[in-house]
Order: sequence, then C-alpha cells, then structure tokens
Amino acid sequence: MRVWRVCRRAHAPFDGEGARRFGGRWNARGTPLVYTSAEPALAVLEYFVNLEIEDAPGDLVMVSAELPERISVETVDPAMLPRAWRSTPAPAALAQLGTDWARSGRTAALVVPSAVVPIQRNFLLNPLHPDVARIKVGPPEPLALDPRLRKRVSVRDRRRGRPSRR
Repeated sequence: MRVWRVCRRAHAPFDGEGARRFGGRWNARGTPLVYTSAEPALAVLEYFVNLEIEDAPGDLVMVSAELPERISVETVDPAMLPRAWRSTPAPAALAQLGTDWARSGRTAALVVPSAVVPIQRNFLLNPLHPDVARIKVGPPEPLALDPRLRKRVSVRDRRRGRPSRR
C-alpha cells in the first residue's frame, strides 16, 4: 500500500515532529505522528483545507511511502466516532483516541476516515513503532499544482463572462 504526504521540504522526513510539536486532529501535543493519505489528491486537500492556496509556501513537496504488505495496521470504525467528529476544532476525543493508540504501540499504522472526504482514508504512522523502519519513503518531489487553482472565480462573474479574484 502506498501512502502520500504533502508538506514543506524541510518537513519531509517521516519523524512526526510537526504533530509532536503542535498536535492535530488525531493526536495531542507531545505525541509524534506522521499524517499521510491513501491518495495523492486527498493529501493535497488535507494540506489546503486550513490554508488559502494563494498562501501556499513555495517549497511544498509530495512524498510517497510504501507500507510493507505485512505491516501492523489498525482501522478506526467511523461508526464509533463522536457524532461531530468532522467539526472544527475537532473534538478532544479524537486526539485522545490517536494519542492512546500511539502510546499503546499496538500497530505501526492507524487508518482513520478523512474529515475532508469521509469516504477516503488517512493513515497515521507511529514513528516510534519498530515496524515503521520497514516503510520505504520516496524522495520528496516538488508539488506542482495547476495554476487554475490559484484563480478563484465567483459564480456571478462567471455569468458575466469575466474572471475575478475574490
């Protein structure tokens, strides 16, 4: 299974340092995790959900990683999540769930639903689990987004036949 991550070039290592320093939807501050997605497009959406595309840093990269066939994986059943699990800010129960999982050391990866596209899956990797050493991380590749993504056009302006930045 291949997973994907979008990040700044300096954050390309799969060490979980950013999540450890700042926390996230699925982990409390102090717990290292590597957030990855099952699809490259989902990795892009996950990165930009909290950032205007115009504000994207110029050093973004896409990093893929190949999870070995027999790596230990646990899957979160979406039906077991709190009712408002997709809300922002995320319910504290999600960070507790991910933090407890990471600290338990049960598996190297935790499969969770994406809050952005719930039918898609994200893979949380526990960099402290011994199986993570078997993951083959690819080289960081510059993220080249279609320039049209930077041009936001309002519906009203489209009807008038003219592009407009909002």
